[in-house]
Amino acid sequence: MALFQIAEPGLSAAPHEHRLAVGIDLGTTNSLAATVKSGEPVVLADEAGRQLLPSVVRYLKDGSVETGWDALAHAESDPRNTVYSAKRLLARGRSELKTLPVLPYEIVDAPGGVAIRTVQGDKSPVEVSAEILKTLAKRAETQLGGELTGAVITVPAYFDDAQRQATKDAGKIAGLEVKRIINEPTAAALAYGVDKESSQKIMVYDLGGGTFDVSLLKLSRGVFEVLGTGGNAALGGDDFDHAVVDWAVSQLGSVELTAEDRRQLLDRAKAAKEALTDTPETVLKLELSSGTHAFTLTRVIFDQLTKSLVDETLEAVANVLRDAKLEKDQIKGVVLVGGSTRMPCVRREVEAYFGFAPLTGIDPDCVVAVGAAMQANKLAGNAAEGEDWLLLDVTPLSLGIETMGGLVEKIIPRNSPIPVARAQDFTTFRDGQTAMAVHVVQGEREVVDACRSLARFELRGIPPMAAGAARIRVTFQVDADVLLSVSAREMTSGAEASIVVKPSYGLTDEEIVRMLQEGNSSAEADMQARKLREEQVEAKRLLESTASALTQDGDLLSPEEQSEIDRLARAVGSAINGTDADMIHKAVEALSKGTEAFAERRMDRSIRAALAGRSVNDALFDEKPSGS
Repeated sequence: MALFQIAEPGLSAAPHEHRLAVGIDLGTTNSLAATVKSGEPVVLADEAGRQLLPSVVRYLKDGSVETGWDALAHAESDPRNTVYSAKRLLARGRSELKTLPVLPYEIVDAPGGVAIRTVQGDKSPVEVSAEILKTLAKRAETQLGGELTGAVITVPAYFDDAQRQATKDAGKIAGLEVKRIINEPTAAALAYGVDKESSQKIMVYDLGGGTFDVSLLKLSRGVFEVLGTGGNAALGGDDFDHAVVDWAVSQLGSVELTAEDRRQLLDRAKAAKEALTDTPETVLKLELSSGTHAFTLTRVIFDQLTKSLVDETLEAVANVLRDAKLEKDQIKGVVLVGGSTRMPCVRREVEAYFGFAPLTGIDPDCVVAVGAAMQANKLAGNAAEGEDWLLLDVTPLSLGIETMGGLVEKIIPRNSPIPVARAQDFTTFRDGQTAMAVHVVQGEREVVDACRSLARFELRGIPPMAAGAARIRVTFQVDADVLLSVSAREMTSGAEASIVVKPSYGLTDEEIVRMLQEGNSSAEADMQARKLREEQVEAKRLLESTASALTQDGDLLSPEEQSEIDRLARAVGSAINGTDADMIHKAVEALSKGTEAFAERRMDRSIRAALAGRSVNDALFDEKPSGS
């Protein structure tokens, strides 16, 4: 028997072995995964050769889940259980979704956020995102032939702390070890690569399905430094689709639309938008409950309908340049990212704004995943010799605490390079005050009510002093994933309190544990199904061999013995049709034991037949050794 090899703790059994890691672009409309093979990034495709996985999840009555293309195929027939654009719902409350277009599925309030009502119950956007990540992880492990050691997942640069934590938790629920969360524009810059001996400033214009990001990067001797980020987390290609929907509705006039009609209209609008990339006009044909309707949509009309959306993206570009105190003529390159940048109106306006053509050499759908794969490969320890580039990201929004009067004191300003740690001293408000409430917030506004609340904790044990005498140092630390920890320390007594900020977005630690347990229970269910199948196969094998034996040597049994074996065989046959593996196993054991005497008699008959008319010695030495 071969012995299994076990390595020393912490050491790989093969230290030179390539560690399997992936970069995942978890998109609003489509998602995809990439890895690095033989030093080159490769986008992973499914068995049909498709690289893109639609970010769509469908929940079925029987408890099963469909993702990607399978789910998308049922979007029209089952709109209320087919969830798309879940990324736009991550870590958001209902009040924050007012700017989103109407969605065909039902959104309900949940603790700290929202959920989607389905036939399987309410599902959080984190759970939906985890299903997409599970599918991509399975694709990667199947193609790479091993278990993943880690993943890097990208997020929009404008995602706040809660949205980043939600994304990381989705990865955890999907069974991934998330090595790092990085900004999508930064990943795109990594994918394009730069002249490591030169210094230049690059603008990354990322227009995806549901979000728009713009990032300004300084590239110098292999160092990728983010100088500024901006964008709009509620603006993307989906909005261009809905602009076409609104136009089509206006063409229909007073026609009443059902939920299914609206879903079909949205799908046709998206198809028309994509068709206009390569043709000056297209026909938008609708098979609605009220009848068939058809309209001609030209590129000119489309450009007019969506001009305000393109203008919004360029306003965000201008804001990032202003924050960085740069002029647009100081930008030496513009990288287009996201499938929505294929639209001619976008490319034309970006070129007009900067005065030169943007870079489009890499598929805009794949560029983010490619960059994430390069980062994942490096974090997994697979980077090639000489591959010494360094990624310096920034905080997307300012971080601070609430002070008296409901005001915000910013401790870490937005666009601060990370990892970062900063501290600021505060004092007490009342005489004899022995405790202080620390309210951590994120945002650019000066009042607490206009910012996002991240966490609260209390510092107790402050020595009673006159108001203003105590000195409390509050320290903020942001790690490489833009995740925050905060501590407060009274400098004279040493009293201290701290918190690792876990934003409230609708999932508690217990709920995440529950989801992980549900994932584990699925694995257990798979094992049980395998066990059942194995027992059924063994039972059928035994039934067939028993029937064959009875046909050949049934005369060796008395009528009573024959009847008992028949009874045991019927019990096995009945158990096979059930779903209880243990019951099948017991029935098989009973039949095996009940036929032991029959098997011995058959063996005796076989031996006697073999020895008929011959001596034992003749039988033993029939076959002489070779060469004798």
